[in-house]
Amino acid sequence: MSGSYCKSLYPFTGEQHQQGLSFEAGDVIKVVQAVPGGWWEGEKDGTRGWFPASYVQVLERTASMSQLPVEDLKDPLPPHWKCYMSPQGKRYYVNTTNNVNGFHSGGSPLHHLEHPHNSLVRKSSTEPQSPGSTSPTRKQSKETTFTINCVTFPLPAFMPEQQLLKPNEWSYCDHFWTDKKDPQGNSCITGFEVLLQKQLKGKQMQKEMAEFIRERIKIEEEYAKNLSKLSQIPLAGQEEGTLGEAWAQLKKSLTDEAEVHLKFSSKLQSEVEKPLLSFRENFKKDMKRFDHHIADLRKQLVGRYAAVEKARKALADRQKELELKTQQLEIKLSNKIEEDIKKARRKSTQAGDDLMRCVDLYNQSQSKWFEEMVTTSLELERLEVERMEMIRQHLCQYTTLRHETDMFNQSTMEPVDQLLQCVNPARDRELWVRENKTGEIRPVDIEI
Repeated sequence: MSGSYCKSLYPFTGEQHQQGLSFEAGDVIKVVQAVPGGWWEGEKDGTRGWFPASYVQVLERTASMSQLPVEDLKDPLPPHWKCYMSPQGKRYYVNTTNNVNGFHSGGSPLHHLEHPHNSLVRKSSTEPQSPGSTSPTRKQSKETTFTINCVTFPLPAFMPEQQLLKPNEWSYCDHFWTDKKDPQGNSCITGFEVLLQKQLKGKQMQKEMAEFIRERIKIEEEYAKNLSKLSQIPLAGQEEGTLGEAWAQLKKSLTDEAEVHLKFSSKLQSEVEKPLLSFRENFKKDMKRFDHHIADLRKQLVGRYAAVEKARKALADRQKELELKTQQLEIKLSNKIEEDIKKARRKSTQAGDDLMRCVDLYNQSQSKWFEEMVTTSLELERLEVERMEMIRQHLCQYTTLRHETDMFNQSTMEPVDQLLQCVNPARDRELWVRENKTGEIRPVDIEI
């Protein structure tokens, strides 16, 4: 991919990266390096910088091999050497006198010794073997990534190059990329599954809160029923006077209090319990949709990584075959062996291109998975904030209703308090005597 060109699909300001490359839609950008993770380094108008791979489309070449312009080469080529570029964007160096091909990792052609019979000289183990080795064979000195469960990550030494997408926010989109062992340690779950479990647990907690409120409603209803029943009991109903009035008002307050608690239970049901139960009724269905979508992308990533490994092995086999043919030619010169070498070279080159194609497909899948992971994890983050805010508001409504109930209960007791303050034993005695007196003349002694 490095050295190829791409065309931007959307404008990019470059502000999302410390070394961002800004461009407009339709601009042509030279790809300097295409690394896993969704960000590529490119060059435009002499300026280098990083940009999201999803913003561009790689330009296809019509010919299987195109000669690279001389001005695009860093160093002049030795005599009889020409540089070509494959459709996958890799440079190939060919000696036009003997058709030897190869390259150094730095980009310059190999300086092969010319054999008297225009045949290949066996390359030493320290030299690249064929154009196919332009594919990402593993050189430990330049390895910057490693793969875990088919996902490519940077090595710890290169971690400072990565910036958090949302620094200082502890966002879901920054902290759930790798897999995690389950509590038993028997298997692994993906970071996205951890997020889904958090969402499902939150939904369960919300359901249990609604069940708690339901029990509270039952208590209120039962309490109101018992208060109303108690107010109808004719105990001490024959008490008279100011004390009798206070007692009658107290019994009436039970009826009023029962009505207050019935209203409280009704409002709890309509304003707290019902919203908790009905909030996101399709929640599980939405979570399954998110899960299936990300899981399908992950499966595609696994398949394409397997294709990369298969292509890598095929390339190694082709390179061994080419080396074997070269050894045979050194031992015994023949036109047939020379023809076999040409065929082996073509197969090796094709294997290299196949590997690069598989790597490009893998990187595209990983980039798509990366983008969907960011988008979906941010959506889950938004849903969690929304859920917590909804619960907070309805629990605040619960406390408000509870305070109102206390105030109403207090208001029902105020008349009772007032009448109790007015209880007057003397006045009650007067009223009772007036109503029930039998005579004012007292008896006297008998006189003889």
